[in-house]
Amino acid sequence: MGITTRRSVLSVAALLQASAVRHAQAQDFPSRPISWVVPFPPGGITDTSSRLVARPLGAFLGQQVIIDNRPGAGGSIGTEMAARSTADGYTILYGTQGTLATNPVLYQNINYDALRDFVPVHGLTETPLLLVTSPERRIRSLAELIARAKAKPGEITYSSSGIGTGTHMAAELFQLEAGVELTHVPYQGSAPALNDLVAGRVDIMFDYLVATRGHIAEVRLRSLVTTGSTRMPGLPDVPTLGELGLAGAETTSWSSIMVPAATPAQVVLRLTAGMQAALSDTKVRETLTSTGSSPLMLAGVPLRQFVERDIARWRAVVERSGAKAG
Repeated sequence: MGITTRRSVLSVAALLQASAVRHAQAQDFPSRPISWVVPFPPGGITDTSSRLVARPLGAFLGQQVIIDNRPGAGGSIGTEMAARSTADGYTILYGTQGTLATNPVLYQNINYDALRDFVPVHGLTETPLLLVTSPERRIRSLAELIARAKAKPGEITYSSSGIGTGTHMAAELFQLEAGVELTHVPYQGSAPALNDLVAGRVDIMFDYLVATRGHIAEVRLRSLVTTGSTRMPGLPDVPTLGELGLAGAETTSWSSIMVPAATPAQVVLRLTAGMQAALSDTKVRETLTSTGSSPLMLAGVPLRQFVERDIARWRAVVERSGAKAG
């Protein structure tokens, strides 16, 4: 046997051995705690929904699921970290419309691709937003807001929880569909954005029920419209954009569990089963409903197709709007 042939045999043997090890590890998955990368700060809707689901997911898998908050650059820092992690199922990602669909268009030097670098495991949530304003701004309806914005383009300001987030992109889509020009004031997270809205430093904001509910109940904020296709159960008097003639501006922010692309199929299936069990938990469903969200029960090919369609939609919105990071 020649040297070249001997090396080839050894290389094949090493590959077969490595494959056997990966198969055995996949069969035993999980045998240690799992890190769930949430690429946003603690306390927001992404963090709270992750912690809600992590407990029943860990119970199903028989291992602790530990939330690892990695904020920065609209979620891109944590997302890239997850993309570069070992593809063994022990690092999972909270993927969002913002991090996967809009950030690669908004930001330069994004070093990951949603469809190339990740496998979508299972959906997590879908959540409509509310358009809210301080009563002191004296904007009582969507029609009044649009009239003011058209009369004085750029004068009305809107806050967001960060560039590329659902709170930002909902406003960009609204401007396109309503034919108005607003001025964006981005923040690092929902809490400071809402605080300045309540204080009157900005005029309006698109945000989630879980973040705005307390302010609405205390009449510190007024809700003008919801971006969902149906009215929210807890706010039956708040109309939808579609009811007011802006169906094209309807949107919900979604989230899903992702893993690095080379993760073994057996591991993906195990995580999928765990997510299905966690999202079927009565307490999880009731809590999500109370916060204005609903479980996104998609997995496999249907989930990938869902992600592909949304990436195409938001890429077009970003390009049409001319929105930029920084």
